[in-house]
Amino acid sequence: MTTSSRLLALLGLLQRRRDWPGEVLAQRLGVSSRTVRRDIDRLRALGYRIESTMGPDGGYRLDAGAALPPLLFDDQQGVALAVALQLATTAGAGIEDGALRALATLRQVMPSRLRHQIDAVPLSAVRPPESGPDVDAGVLTSVGAAVRAREVLRFDYSPGGPAAEGGADRAAPPRRVEPHHLTTWRGRWYLVGWDLDHAGWRTYRVDRMHPRVPTGPRVAPRELPGGDVATFLIGRFRGAEGTTQWPCRGAVVVHLPAAEVRPYVGDGVVEVLDGGRTRVSTGSWSWTGLAASLLRFDADLEVLSPPELVDAFARIAARSASAAATARAPDEGPRR
Repeated sequence: MTTSSRLLALLGLLQRRRDWPGEVLAQRLGVSSRTVRRDIDRLRALGYRIESTMGPDGGYRLDAGAALPPLLFDDQQGVALAVALQLATTAGAGIEDGALRALATLRQVMPSRLRHQIDAVPLSAVRPPESGPDVDAGVLTSVGAAVRAREVLRFDYSPGGPAAEGGADRAAPPRRVEPHHLTTWRGRWYLVGWDLDHAGWRTYRVDRMHPRVPTGPRVAPRELPGGDVATFLIGRFRGAEGTTQWPCRGAVVVHLPAAEVRPYVGDGVVEVLDGGRTRVSTGSWSWTGLAASLLRFDADLEVLSPPELVDAFARIAARSASAAATARAPDEGPRR
């Protein structure tokens, strides 16, 4: 290999694992240990921070430096980065412009065979319409740092809207939270943490937070209900904390073919019945909400179970009849 190609090969090896014995590097590159030492000095001169390790198997370690040096990626890493950068434009984390510029840089140096792989799966990253406002990158970084350091986070919070628009209530005492996870849910960023003042688990929208400095003391991590953040968050938004199951589940027969029903039942179970009918087992956060969601099919229904779902349909029927009875024609005046 030429010196330049050998340097690239050496850099690729150093990026694969933390510590490399010098003799192993020399064997991989097919050169002497002395040549490896010279090549290490050349990489250091280019800005790569490479530490020497002592001991019988003394070798080298690539550490973080003051600036971001050029990196090497294999084919799978390059494709994964290109896809991730496209998705990052919908993250709402204030990094959209940086993601687009990084993607352009990556595609410029990407081999044609890899560009063809990316182009073979055209991806249009669209941000969901229910997504919240963009999160300030500085706020996201501050919250993430507190999560990583396990430090009590103090922040002002605006429950009624984004802190950037309405402004958090600075007169009220700041929230004090033991941060556990920084996560996303349907296009919004959330902090999951233990609220010290309310002695309970809470979720906070990051776009409504305004962190205060300095942070509080370090704390030991608590055990999250459900065991992991995915179970906790799904359960919290479904109204059944600690589980991913809906609190209200029922079964009905819909007088429609399964092909017309299946696209609209989400995580429900669809069973094909005779006569062009379909059995649907699904759930919701309330019995009324479950009954209302099943009425979307605009077809006859047979409630199989449970009795609570039958009662919910009865309540909706009574409310619907009342609404129809009180409706007035367009030319009528207000009823007295």
